[in-house]
Amino acid sequence: MAERQNILTCIFDPKSPGISAFEIHEWIHDQLRIPEHEVQMLQIDGPKRQVFINLKQCKELHRVIQEINGLQKYKHSNGEILQVRIEMAGLGTKCIRIANLPPEVPEGPIRTALAQYGDIKTIQEELWSKAYRYAVSNGIKIITMALKKPIPSHATIASHRMLISYEGQPITCYGCNATDYVYQICPKRLETGKGRRNEQINTWAHVARHGTQKTDNGEKKINAPTNNNEPKNGEHINP
Repeated sequence: MAERQNILTCIFDPKSPGISAFEIHEWIHDQLRIPEHEVQMLQIDGPKRQVFINLKQCKELHRVIQEINGLQKYKHSNGEILQVRIEMAGLGTKCIRIANLPPEVPEGPIRTALAQYGDIKTIQEELWSKAYRYAVSNGIKIITMALKKPIPSHATIASHRMLISYEGQPITCYGCNATDYVYQICPKRLETGKGRRNEQINTWAHVARHGTQKTDNGEKKINAPTNNNEPKNGEHINP
């Protein structure tokens, strides 16, 4: 089955009063602020009280998700106000990799921090390969999740700044998790003037993004990590 792409799902309360197609069109325009030229398809499933909006650009989809934060209000003609859940359709089940999490942090805080992004199925430890002497956990968590909305590339779990990556993850800013620019041009970074120079090329971010990679002689090589997780000048930070 083909995976849906760039589709927003608006889920209304099944017990809510009937809503006309005209009212739905106007609500999308006024409350979600989606321009007409960005919509490729708009499908209404009346019995399920769901609306599917196929957008032309992934950027516009992420803008709506970020601004709405999963919920929007709908005011019926009788004055009743209900919450409408806004989700991305077709994200599917992903393997999420989390790096830089101290080993003493239990599963509870991880589940709490990620619950807003989807349903967690399993949490496992990633292991060093058998090419190494110690084929034990390398400290990276592998989490299988049925995603409801994208996870930023960086998040705080149990007061620790984490690197998060998975296939198909949208680009996000290291500093503020915005989707329309990267860290090098982040307004918050430019305002504080905390740009860093002469960063080392290889950090634990490389491990978080690529895992452990074999060299030509069958061994694996990882350069010594630095003590900061900030991106290098000119490099894309999304792991």
